[in-house]
Amino acid sequence: MAIAGCGALGSFQAGALARAGVGTLRIIDRDYVELSNLQRQWLFDECDVEQGMPKAAAAARKIAAINAGVRVEPVIADLTPSNVEDLLGGAGLILDGTDNFETRYLINDFAVEHGIPWIYGAAVGSYGIAMPVIPGKTACLRCIYPDPPSGAQPTCETAGVLGTATALIASLQVSEAIKILCGVAPASKITTVDVWSGEIRQVTQPGPVADCPACGRREFPYLNGERRAPVSLCGQNAVQIHEMARPIELRDLAARLAPLGAVRSNEFALRFEVPPYLLTVFPDGRAIIKGTTDVGVARSLYARYIGA
Repeated sequence: MAIAGCGALGSFQAGALARAGVGTLRIIDRDYVELSNLQRQWLFDECDVEQGMPKAAAAARKIAAINAGVRVEPVIADLTPSNVEDLLGGAGLILDGTDNFETRYLINDFAVEHGIPWIYGAAVGSYGIAMPVIPGKTACLRCIYPDPPSGAQPTCETAGVLGTATALIASLQVSEAIKILCGVAPASKITTVDVWSGEIRQVTQPGPVADCPACGRREFPYLNGERRAPVSLCGQNAVQIHEMARPIELRDLAARLAPLGAVRSNEFALRFEVPPYLLTVFPDGRAIIKGTTDVGVARSLYARYIGA
């Protein structure tokens, strides 16, 4: 089994599955444990922060103490079209613990093409959603969301998130995973919850949509790398993110980011400083992240502050 992303959702998934006795877990994450993570990322502690532990490695260490019988394969990497076959190949089930639609669409493309079940999940604020995807039997992610949402999206950094919301969504994902591992059909429902209002809603998940780009027309642009990838800018200690064109209202984004760091904005670009990084965001969704040449770090910053 593979867990893609080991943040709020993925760290809970990993711990819960280890306690349930799952034999092998491949945990894929590009990031390091930070102090601000501990509010919602249940598997980590301050020692991981002090030691600068990558999340995948910290998770492997914690799971070894929880259940030594579980074999953990920590992978410290950014999941991309160039490595997805290596990182997800051989997995019989994939759990979504990612923080952006681009990576989820990549997982969806891979899972649909190879007929591998995966379980989508997301949470921000007090709201969350979970949905199992069984290729050929249920709707896939692109049946429900043919295209990514436009504009800058709320993130855990800009809108906050309740740890109880992420724990609940991850619990739903793990429950569906255990069913699949036991040979039981998952619920085939789309579940949305708001832990603040107490509202829980379920709708029956449709079957595959005939005109779906992925499971209908068998088009896999995310898997084939047809979407533009981030590139390191030579000699500038910067990475440019330009994976998809989407209009962003810079004035609204500036208002959201103002409590988090220094923001300067005009009609042409927004500059947001969160030392040691400087993010420059353009109205078409493109961004330049200065202060790193690591594409994984740049992706993480983009997802954290702009949404993806």
